[in-house]
Amino acid sequence: MADHRRAERVAEGIRTEVAQFLATGAKDPRIVGLVTVTGVDVTRDLRRATVFVSIMGSESERAATVQGLASLAAHLRSHVGRALQLRVAPELHFRLDESVQRAARIEALLHQVREGAPAPDDATGDA
Repeated sequence: MADHRRAERVAEGIRTEVAQFLATGAKDPRIVGLVTVTGVDVTRDLRRATVFVSIMGSESERAATVQGLASLAAHLRSHVGRALQLRVAPELHFRLDESVQRAARIEALLHQVREGAPAPDDATGDA
């Protein structure tokens, strides 16, 4: 049970450190637009962390930003390890979090329903 709480604390620390680094120290020109760290999942042994990011921008900007983040992963790993004083810093993997865009689409559909506008064809439940 104590390991579970430690993993949650480490995940929160990683989320904070990565967000601060991206806000202040990211120099990669591929990282464009607004990048938000939405969450971090850490394995029980604290060897691997999946960092979920939401990126505002076009599809090509999102792809370029994910590539930029992947190239920064090793540098960020050492930064996180030092900042959190971990014996072994977890290997960082970045994944695009699409939940924000899905929520915005659902909100737009609900707004259309409230206003009485017809729903888009792809939103109908016809199968």
